[in-house]
Amino acid sequence: MKKVNFFQASMIALCGAALTLTSCGGSCPAGQDGDSTAVKTTEMKKAPYQKKYTNADFYDAQGNFKQDVAKEAFLDMFDYYGVPFTPLMEKDIWFTDFGLGDFENTGMGGIFWINDSTYGYFAHSIYLLPGQMIPEHKHVKTAFPAKQESWLVDKGWVYNFSEVGDATEGAEALVPATQKATTVSKNFVKQNQGELLTLKTPESWHFMMAGPEGAIVWEFANYHDGDGLRFTNTKAAL
Repeated sequence: MKKVNFFQASMIALCGAALTLTSCGGSCPAGQDGDSTAVKTTEMKKAPYQKKYTNADFYDAQGNFKQDVAKEAFLDMFDYYGVPFTPLMEKDIWFTDFGLGDFENTGMGGIFWINDSTYGYFAHSIYLLPGQMIPEHKHVKTAFPAKQESWLVDKGWVYNFSEVGDATEGAEALVPATQKATTVSKNFVKQNQGELLTLKTPESWHFMMAGPEGAIVWEFANYHDGDGLRFTNTKAAL
């Protein structure tokens, strides 16, 4: 029997593989054909999350805020983003329209993971439906230092507004109609997923507003004393 050297064996194997790829046509195993379902599935992008609720959904005929519908809306967003709704969230999550009657555009959901006055630290998750704005506010010094915050966007993205800095083109157009008259922050940046920003100056006016895909934001700060919370819209209350 004639011996086949290593080089010849390698060439035979390569030729065989080439013949298999050429001849298999539509029956090639997933991953062998450039048009395979596996490759197409990998390349497909998930459609962005979209607004599904309007203000009419969040209020009854008497104008009372419907907490159950707010919860339903956030659970739908959590499902899209793959956020598990844990027993602790079920127990401690909250939703508010800040008493303004415009939850579609001005409101939030949230949970205080920790708010420790003894050791002075705070962790919070901010939940915002598509286009939803937290009313403009600031934190002033009380018996505790003024709250200084940093925010990390986990899902979606937000407009992060501040009164500090030059006005950004288009800022006023972004603010919901019900908040235009009282909002003083004109400087903003688009804060994307994975980006971290810190409040520019303690006791300065600021707010954030979700983009059209909604947002989940982690907040880290020193102790939050509710007595130090102020809103530019005097009708707003937490």
